[in-house]
Amino acid sequence: MAHIDVSGIDYFLSDGTQLLNGVTFKVPDGTKTALIGPNGTGKTTLFRIISGDLVPDEGVIGRSGNMGIMRQFVGQVRDDSTVRDLLVSAAPPALAAAARAVDEAELAMLEHDDEPTQMAYAQAIVDWGDAGGYDVETVWDEVCMAALGLPFDRAQHRPASSLSGGEQKRLVLEALFAGPDELLLLDEPDNYLDVPGKRWLEAKLNDSKKTVFFISHDRELLNNAAGRIVTLEPGINGAGAWIHGGGFGSYVDARADRNARFEELRKRWDEEHVKLKELVNMYKNKAAFRSDMANRYHAAQTRLAKFLEAGPPEALPIEQNVKMRLKGGRTAKRAVVAEKLELTGLMKPFSTEIWFGDRVGVLGSNGSGKSHFLRLLATGGTDPEREHLPVSDVEIAEVPHEGTVKLGARIRPGFFAQTHVRPDLLGKTLLEILHRGDEHRSGMGREAAAGALDGYGLAAQSEQKYESLSGGQQARFQILLLQLSGATLLLLDEPTDNLDLHSAEALERAIDHFEGTVLAVTHDRWFARTFDRFLVFGSDGRVYESAEPVWNEKRVERAR
Repeated sequence: MAHIDVSGIDYFLSDGTQLLNGVTFKVPDGTKTALIGPNGTGKTTLFRIISGDLVPDEGVIGRSGNMGIMRQFVGQVRDDSTVRDLLVSAAPPALAAAARAVDEAELAMLEHDDEPTQMAYAQAIVDWGDAGGYDVETVWDEVCMAALGLPFDRAQHRPASSLSGGEQKRLVLEALFAGPDELLLLDEPDNYLDVPGKRWLEAKLNDSKKTVFFISHDRELLNNAAGRIVTLEPGINGAGAWIHGGGFGSYVDARADRNARFEELRKRWDEEHVKLKELVNMYKNKAAFRSDMANRYHAAQTRLAKFLEAGPPEALPIEQNVKMRLKGGRTAKRAVVAEKLELTGLMKPFSTEIWFGDRVGVLGSNGSGKSHFLRLLATGGTDPEREHLPVSDVEIAEVPHEGTVKLGARIRPGFFAQTHVRPDLLGKTLLEILHRGDEHRSGMGREAAAGALDGYGLAAQSEQKYESLSGGQQARFQILLLQLSGATLLLLDEPTDNLDLHSAEALERAIDHFEGTVLAVTHDRWFARTFDRFLVFGSDGRVYESAEPVWNEKRVERAR
């Protein structure tokens, strides 16, 4: 048995703002339940409450079964941790503690090779075995082969930062599904996965007997793998929960029907409220002249008081009103020209031309070089002119390459970073960033800045620092900066990964109206349908063009 029972959860932020309001739902044993909702409504916070990382202000969490967790940071690891550290992060607590004890004992042995240190190391090894460490290393060997194509003994000391985001995700997911935990909490498990990886995840979710509660914004994954959907809906006093007992295929219609009923009930309540107030006023006026009307007046007052005490029906959830406006501008007809371009150690030489106005999807498996290609364009290509430098201060690593790729006249590349890492924005509030401006965009007055933030659904976060935003809010703010920067070439690296459904639709509309050229690395099957050309980074190291999305490319064949 493994289940979750969330009952009456309230949670307040440090500034007193209520984030969650009476959130109540159940995740029954063996079900695959998805949690969705607008960015910033508290999905990850709710996960942290369920996992025990945070304590709610009100309410209780009931749970059965051992719990395995994949946290949101997986896929963005850029520190000095190793593959083994990632696997340990997904292990049961006792096993993880034993692994850390072995690590600490090994470090102590390097500094002090005396008898007490040796004994402590020997004890740590014994404890590791008693906790099932040697058995789990056999599982980890299978996990590493499945996720990385390497055995555990060759992969364990490899830096986690050397893995792509999708490889990090796949590694941890493989470990969790193969592990002993009956209950899994997965925070956006599909982010960074390529489409074969997403299809693998869908199959795992459908085949596994584990109880799984996961956050996702991928409509196809929700449709193919979620049996129940919990929606966090923003309200005046924090988000509440609505539960849809079916999959995503019936979700949209069910939600529309529910909201229509709410609207009708609220309309009837308002009409009844007006009638009761009129009745009270009528009897009040009559009672002033006729004493026999006093009882009726008091009865009408009592009826109105009881009506108001019962309160109105449940209010319609507050809908986001995100309006992205990407402007662009006219450029040379040939926006990008690549001649015998070879991304060193990644793909074989290829040539291509991308024309003004093209919408190009860049597809292929993780680790094939797609993001490297976008970063090369974002830095202006080979020997960039000054006009081709990025329109922001985002840090972009140099991309070694042979051959050439050049940008056309008046092309100004605007880069959307998949990991949202922006050291240039750290420590600054959103209003401060817009007010100050930089060498790429003019500063804005407070009123204009507030209006711009409101258009992207970020008005309430105007005084928050960039690093404190949710992943989806950071994504929307990055897109706003692209709008203000005057970019004429949009280079979007997995832009929909952290966007809620409403924001992703707003981005799709903005791209449709953008006067310029767009290249987007994506594994979002729904989003990819809006593009008209596709560059596919194939498993054989070739880059080729397709008129339709290609989702069956496997891991690139190269020495690892």
